[in-house]
Amino acid sequence: MGTPQIYPHPPLVLAVIELRHDTTPTISESDQAALKSFLSETFPLSRPAQPEMKFTITPTDVVKDETPTSPRFMSRDNTASITFRPEAIVVETTRYVRRSVLKERLRQAIEARQKVSGAGGVARLGVRYINEVRASTETPADWSQWISPALTSSTALTVSDTPPQTWQGLATFGDEREGLVLRHGNLEGYAVNPAGDLRRPTPPPGPYYLLDIDSYWSPEGDTPPLDWDNIESRYDDAALLAYNFFQQLVTDKYRQEVLLRDQ
Repeated sequence: MGTPQIYPHPPLVLAVIELRHDTTPTISESDQAALKSFLSETFPLSRPAQPEMKFTITPTDVVKDETPTSPRFMSRDNTASITFRPEAIVVETTRYVRRSVLKERLRQAIEARQKVSGAGGVARLGVRYINEVRASTETPADWSQWISPALTSSTALTVSDTPPQTWQGLATFGDEREGLVLRHGNLEGYAVNPAGDLRRPTPPPGPYYLLDIDSYWSPEGDTPPLDWDNIESRYDDAALLAYNFFQQLVTDKYRQEVLLRDQ
């Protein structure tokens, strides 16, 4: 499959794997203790994920629905976590090293889940990379030095001779079964909150270009069992697809002056 180049200064601030499966009952306290035991060497800290609040508006009322707290285990440096939801396993890190490391974390999570309270089958695999591209810019048009013209072409448009100050876009490639989704745009601040549970480097707030890449796969026809043999190659394919796609999104100037500036 080849070895992608590892950049000394990547703009990646969060990598997420979401492995969806059939919905299972809420994981019991005894099963949570067993999960922690299996993962304690790498993920010794138990920090349950906060429940999500959903509101449904009816003709007569607003119905509040709070999802159950999901067990989550974190690394000691608070830069990586594994969350077990009733319908998914989620692996996250703000300190991405390489594809093989994240893959090993996913394997650990699947093995622990199946030993303790197994799910029946795979519904979807998503590999998401959120990038905050930061580079020297004085005007929005300057992003064309660093980001592919395919994404920054809006700067050629004007209203009353004034170019756009901000723009955002969404592009989908592939179909419902397999493909990639890109969300992009020039924004301000942070795409990933530095005050979140996962610790991350905190550059000064300011303009950045968002490159949010979600590479995904879902089975066609029969639902395969949730085991590593059915996941490993799919993860490699999805992660490599996202990596190769990223290469199209930045200019050679950004690659040489930012990503590889110490080489």
